[in-house]
Amino acid sequence: MGISVQLTFLNSKMRILLLLVLIGIGSTFSAEAQLADTEMGPFYGTASYYANKFQGRRTANGEKFHQDSLTAAHNSFPFGSLVKVTNRSNGKWLVVRINDRMSPKARHLIDLTRSGAKSLDFIQQGYTSVSLELIPTLPVVEEMIQLEADSLPLPTN
Repeated sequence: MGISVQLTFLNSKMRILLLLVLIGIGSTFSAEAQLADTEMGPFYGTASYYANKFQGRRTANGEKFHQDSLTAAHNSFPFGSLVKVTNRSNGKWLVVRINDRMSPKARHLIDLTRSGAKSLDFIQQGYTSVSLELIPTLPVVEEMIQLEADSLPLPTN
């Protein structure tokens, strides 16, 4: 449920004050949510990489897929999440952005681009053991949009 509050009755100073309060509230919720996320990791499993036939196709979030980008598919991390992927066999790591979903039948934890697999040095094997760590971010705007209208503080005159 999005915010649909009419602010026409507020003067410009009160609108600015309300916006600053909302940003403060959103920052608090985001920081707590991100702290919980970082306490959940790392996650362990295997990584594979996309076949060349997916080049140029649309990903689940609507972007065009490119083998040379540092993006990945994961079945539960939110789109836009930044994830540190570490190859457990050689210690190499990189940061990718989640922009796609994997098949429900997938046996791997994450699917990387060919560029990502090359950086982690597992092109020859086709897959490798990895650890995943979510990188904390503060999506304040997303948190604010998710607040329900009745949870907004009422302006004081």
